[in-house]
Amino acid sequence: MSLATQAVAPEVSVLVPAKDEAENLPEFVRQAREAFLPLPYPCELVIVNDGSLDGTADVLRDLAAKHAFVRVVSHRAQRGIADALRTAAEAARGKVLVFYPADLQYLPTDIPGLVAPILAGDADIVTGAKQGHYDKRFVSWVYNGLCRWLFGVRVTDLNSVKAYRREVMDVVPTRPDWHRFMIVIAATQGFRLAERPVPLYPRRAGKSKFGIARIPVGVLDLLSVWFQLRFGRKPMLFFGLPGAVLILLGFLVGVYALIERYVLLQGNRAFLYLVLLLVIAGLGLFGLGFLGEMVAGMREEVRGLEREVDQLKSRGEHS
Repeated sequence: MSLATQAVAPEVSVLVPAKDEAENLPEFVRQAREAFLPLPYPCELVIVNDGSLDGTADVLRDLAAKHAFVRVVSHRAQRGIADALRTAAEAARGKVLVFYPADLQYLPTDIPGLVAPILAGDADIVTGAKQGHYDKRFVSWVYNGLCRWLFGVRVTDLNSVKAYRREVMDVVPTRPDWHRFMIVIAATQGFRLAERPVPLYPRRAGKSKFGIARIPVGVLDLLSVWFQLRFGRKPMLFFGLPGAVLILLGFLVGVYALIERYVLLQGNRAFLYLVLLLVIAGLGLFGLGFLGEMVAGMREEVRGLEREVDQLKSRGEHS
């Protein structure tokens, strides 16, 4: 039997955020059990009750009592998928983590296919490419197209179920909805990517948590991630170059204003205001660049301290 227990540590931990999924969870756990039993490696389910208002808590209590491979973590209030995945990862024991929703639009039988390239050493993170019809196909197409264009990651579907090594969680910021950018963030850190087709099925019960209002938020998040990945460590490249251009333009306009005033004997006060505007705007951008550089330096120092703490912890565990 390849189901994890307290005595048998899992190789794979499936992280399942659940918000008002009381109707789907029993069937999801049943299908997961059937999918895990034939596998040569032990698996566990770590289900996060993300502030559900229906009977999810009672259902999970019964499932955890019945199945030893099911572990349950609860949030008092809804905190979103990103926080749920972080909470589940902290509770999980496996070396390979799998993000899988509880709504049965993705069936647990496809989990081994996502995990296989990682266990074989061919990839560090595997994303599922949705197969079949779904309501928000156009929105997904636009989102994936923008991601491929901005980040250069040649993957069909970036916002789907995925499997990844535990180390990937260390590079993904714990910010709302940023789990959607796990693939591009991991790619910039040198993790190897792979993709596997995953069938998508209609939701059996409950309702989708994603509406059209998420689109503008998603676009803003996309631009924020792009900016941080491209200029996060060198913010002066973003602010300094436009600032230098504005200051140079202010200098050139000032030179022209002096020539017009003292050579051509034609004064124009508008040029004075333009010079002030250009120079002040350029200095403001330079100031933002310097502040950004200071923040980036502090962040690198914090990361260095975190690495030192991790090394001290590992030494303590081995001593």
